[in-house]
Amino acid sequence: MAERLPTAEELRIWRDFIEATEALRSELSSRLQSESSLSPGDYAVLLALREAEGRRLRPSELAARIGWQRSRLSHQLGRMERRGLIRCEGCATDSRGAEVVLTAEGAEAFRCASLPHLRAVRELFVDPLTSDQLAAAEQIAATLRTGLERSRDAEA
Repeated sequence: MAERLPTAEELRIWRDFIEATEALRSELSSRLQSESSLSPGDYAVLLALREAEGRRLRPSELAARIGWQRSRLSHQLGRMERRGLIRCEGCATDSRGAEVVLTAEGAEAFRCASLPHLRAVRELFVDPLTSDQLAAAEQIAATLRTGLERSRDAEA
């Protein structure tokens, strides 16, 4: 069986999709940074910690939740700890482990950033789409995520 490559039309759609999502991410990142001084990485870590039980997670679990490699997370946590947004402390249940803990300063920074960020998400992503388009976006994202997970599982 011959290898099937994308058609010119499929490539055009792919490029439109990638360019639109990159422009959206860039604008959301720019607004988040200018309105709150938080980077998208800061926000992702703070969100995961805020949603975690006890507002604390082991680094490996935090990396898995936000979809990052441990090395990238390690650098991010160092920057955030220096700014007082998080702290790293020993794990209460495992003397060899560590946990990342959301500080009061980090919780406040997240709280202050959330409302403007959510307004921007509404303005730039939700409002331009119809309810049918939003439902289609949800289905597309789920289908792509499932395909990526299957691909990763097949490689493992």
